[in-house]
Amino acid sequence: MASALFLILCFTHFFLSCSQPLYLPLTHTLSQTQFNSTQHLLKSTTTRSARRFHHHHRGHNRQTNQVSLPLAPGSDYTLSFTLNSSPPQPVALYMDTGSDLVWFPCSPFECILCEGKPNSTNPPPKIPKNAAVSCDSRSCSAAHSFLSSANLCAISHCPLDSIEISECSSFSCPPFYYAYADGSFIAKLYKHSLSIPMSTPALVLRNFTFGCSHSSLGEPIGVAGFGRGLLSLPAQLSTFSPHLATQFSYCLVSHSFDQDRVRRPSPLILGPYDQKQKRFGDGAGGSVEYAYTSMLDNPKHPYFYSIGLAGVSVGKRVFPAPEILQGVDKNGNGGIVVDSGTTFTMFPQGFYNSLVAEFDRRVGRVHERATRVEDETGLGPCYYYEKVVDVPAVTLHFAGNNSSVLLPRRNYFYEFVDGGDGAGRKRKKVGCWMLMNGGDEAEMSGGPGGILGNYQQQGFEVVYDLEKQRVGFARRQCALLWDSLNQR
Repeated sequence: MASALFLILCFTHFFLSCSQPLYLPLTHTLSQTQFNSTQHLLKSTTTRSARRFHHHHRGHNRQTNQVSLPLAPGSDYTLSFTLNSSPPQPVALYMDTGSDLVWFPCSPFECILCEGKPNSTNPPPKIPKNAAVSCDSRSCSAAHSFLSSANLCAISHCPLDSIEISECSSFSCPPFYYAYADGSFIAKLYKHSLSIPMSTPALVLRNFTFGCSHSSLGEPIGVAGFGRGLLSLPAQLSTFSPHLATQFSYCLVSHSFDQDRVRRPSPLILGPYDQKQKRFGDGAGGSVEYAYTSMLDNPKHPYFYSIGLAGVSVGKRVFPAPEILQGVDKNGNGGIVVDSGTTFTMFPQGFYNSLVAEFDRRVGRVHERATRVEDETGLGPCYYYEKVVDVPAVTLHFAGNNSSVLLPRRNYFYEFVDGGDGAGRKRKKVGCWMLMNGGDEAEMSGGPGGILGNYQQQGFEVVYDLEKQRVGFARRQCALLWDSLNQR
């Protein structure tokens, strides 16, 4: 009787723990200390955003067997994990909603062309060989773009008679190739216990599947993929607790590329809120209004969180979005990808030019264009100003649900000081439009029409409601939200 009561109490404790949301800190990694000027920092960021966006449009016909190609490496935000080996080994990974695999470098590790890129402060962990995933597992098939288990086990040298009777579990899943916009790696799949020590409450994931890379090109740090694939972190959470896998959200603390402004981490929340919790961090003590829009299924890139954009307002003038932004067709073309791993929002050239022309009509008639700054940063239009600059409001209108999001000024207009850096230029205040030209719409076949980048997501709680298949946005004071969640 006592043992039965003990089991009931243990089960009750487990159930209650798993029915609560989990709070994790996201650390912003991009800082000016890596660059010799603000212009250099912005140029690096715009270049990476453009590469990430264009990767799918030029790489969709590759014939290699590989995991579905993500948008690119990186993200600007990291999560901390611990591999529960002996001894435990810390691992820092980029959080990325644009890819669907969790992977990290393993010892021994060789990174080609990684000079000048941020490196993890932790040495690559060692993985026990007996933790390898078998060739006949569903995870192995997913890592190889759902190649059949028979083919994968044949590659792993499982004998034909064993393949025919499905007895290849002792043969490891073969290595797979994974490509990003400006990097790639080869990895093997393993299962091991992984924990997130900084979560509240602490989270231990047993038999967690991840990629282990011993060789990469331009990729010194691993990625925690949050996309809609089988091997993503949210998908694997469903085996631990279905409750945690129904929703996740994050709230990115506004930084304006100034590390001194980021005094608290950005909260990542796994699992749904109740109505009382939703009021935390709104700064007013009232209810928080979420603008929801439906997720769109993409038959070619099913791991994307795609939504439709109906239009964008610049001031009081509304610009209807082109068809490629409003939805996804049967070939996987179009839609807007909500992506934590791309910094800046990208729109097709024609639509982008219409927005910029209206913005310039309002701002350019008063302020001088800073064309040199535009060349140095990859952003534009940019303007010099003396005291203050008046800019029109920018609002995103989503397709479906008739929902809209008014962007904070700092999310689309970045102000900094140009000159005074020893190059003989006088110090001047300058401000730049922070949305980017995604290129000619005619060249966008085989991929998304645009991307909603993390810079434009700052100061919002972005909710990925996987149960109701929708994405929501709510203005929040993200630093206060982090404090409130950790006081509970």
